[in-house]
Amino acid sequence: MPSLTIPPAARYIAPPVTQEKLDYADLAIIDLSKANDPKGLAELAAQVADAMKTQGFFYVINHGFTASQTERMFDIADVPFSRVSSEEKQVYAAKMKESGSYQGYKPRNYWHIDNGVRDQLEHYNVNRDVRKRQHPESVRPYLNEIEGFARHCHFNVLHPVLRLLALGLELPEDALVDMHGYSAVGETYVRFMKYYPRSETEETQTRNVWLKGHTDFGTITILYSQPVAALQILAQDGKWKWIKHIENALVINAGDALEFLSGGYYKATIHRVVQPPPDQRNCTRLGLFYFAMTDDDVKLVPFANSPVLQRVGSVRRCEDADAPTMEMWRKGRTSAFGQTQLKAAEGGKVEEELINGVLVKHYN
Repeated sequence: MPSLTIPPAARYIAPPVTQEKLDYADLAIIDLSKANDPKGLAELAAQVADAMKTQGFFYVINHGFTASQTERMFDIADVPFSRVSSEEKQVYAAKMKESGSYQGYKPRNYWHIDNGVRDQLEHYNVNRDVRKRQHPESVRPYLNEIEGFARHCHFNVLHPVLRLLALGLELPEDALVDMHGYSAVGETYVRFMKYYPRSETEETQTRNVWLKGHTDFGTITILYSQPVAALQILAQDGKWKWIKHIENALVINAGDALEFLSGGYYKATIHRVVQPPPDQRNCTRLGLFYFAMTDDDVKLVPFANSPVLQRVGSVRRCEDADAPTMEMWRKGRTSAFGQTQLKAAEGGKVEEELINGVLVKHYN
């Protein structure tokens, strides 16, 4: 019988919320507890569809994790960075360019940002099957909790959100859920990520951008809200808007795969990370994520049977015959990100590359 005693973890103390007056995005707040009755489910489906069509971001509250459970996961999220030596991190480094997989560590300085400046963030990625590969010694005591966290994200957040998105396309509730099997072959994973402050010279050379505007390549990204302001989305008016911290809320956004499957009805959200405001400028920024993708063998073509898409039409980024599978798309995006020579476009505001024959844009 497994022990009921959880291993101790150093308390991670997050910085205070910024007091700066920022131009925040006005995002929908989705109360998942309302999905338990038919009327509430229909209302939420309309809300989620509208949010994904317009901004591609929304908050989720009442997602089944208490504030103390979220705090515990942030304590665990800091372990791969604060309790693992540089030497041991190298042992568990991901082979992103070679394998197209993020599993393990992405080290600092791996990605090129701009003007010769490289990134100052590291992350540690754990497949939802936490025993798929070995982990640093300090991380091993927490694997049961990380697995429990992955299951919570998958079944209590991802699947309910996918049902709402399917209803928004007037499809059967489980049309998207059936493509996201927990035990299927795929790369859905937990990510712990830490951003570190940069020098003034680096800030000047990159115009304060820590991670260029981009889209995620999966279907849904689940981000646990944290207080250091740095995340921005490109709004419909062409301006960058900050994402505000809401205690124990989730921030949900759409990725490329959802845009492919929905025929462009749901937009993959363009977002970036910038230098925090002055009162948080010297803070590290710890992130807790769940990156969801379909099963590897799913071909990323629109739902031709969606009554919504039959009415409004589909926008395709490639011909259906040329559409990549999820495995092809995730490997191509992972291998190339921050490593390839990008081509300037749109007067220098955008940089482009081709992945599996599909145009991918990065925003300065």
